[in-house]
Amino acid sequence: MAKNVVVSLSGGMDSSTLLLRCLSEYDNVTALSFDYGQKHRVELERAQSLVDYLQENGLQVKYQVIKLDGLVNLLNSNLVEGGEDVPEGHYEEDNMKATVVPNRNKIFASLTQAVALSAANANGNDTDIALGIHAGDHAIYPDCRQEFRDADDAAFRIGNWEADKVGYFTPYLETDKLGILKDGEQLVEELGIEFDEVYKRTNTSYKPYPSGNSDYKSASSVERIEAFITLGRPDPVQYEDETGPVDYEVAKTHVEKLLAEYAA
Repeated sequence: MAKNVVVSLSGGMDSSTLLLRCLSEYDNVTALSFDYGQKHRVELERAQSLVDYLQENGLQVKYQVIKLDGLVNLLNSNLVEGGEDVPEGHYEEDNMKATVVPNRNKIFASLTQAVALSAANANGNDTDIALGIHAGDHAIYPDCRQEFRDADDAAFRIGNWEADKVGYFTPYLETDKLGILKDGEQLVEELGIEFDEVYKRTNTSYKPYPSGNSDYKSASSVERIEAFITLGRPDPVQYEDETGPVDYEVAKTHVEKLLAEYAA
């Protein structure tokens, strides 16, 4: 019996690695991205670029962008168009709550559940939902907490016939971004693709420049660079600041200084 999975693909580092893991473990892979008016829409371009790269290398992914951009004028968050500037700093800072998008993961979960159950009913095979949630997901995001996911799943099963056809695949639940990158190193070898080619096609920055290059001062970028520092290899994405594009070493030095300040 074929193994089927629906992946929630943001275009970030975690979900892109998850996509590789699913290609390793499932027969049929569908990836979904969501356009909800986010300022960092470059992540959608990166997701498409990654899918194209994988397909060029013989790895089959069915990919769909679900457009929710009509929500942009109704959502109050610094992450969406029209919101205030995304704050800089470390995730431990209280102002990072401004990056919460109300009920975002519930919206995404409902749509992903609907697609997965529809696929299971159409092809007669059970279908998993793959999520890149991990131990490093931050408490400032209530919809990343286990109690939210448990309640959401319970509601899905109460509200749908044959919901038992849908399961979950969460391979990173007990690890962090470093562990995810280490898994990525293993997966690119297994799948016959290049590490830098994969990860330069991801975006973690909540404050990308108009060029599409990543900032290195927002919390999401700091966390990503920290993982690459610990891994001991350079991040292949292009970083930028107010002076223009910068070498990875500039971004690395900034993050090392910031981390030292928080450790003091």
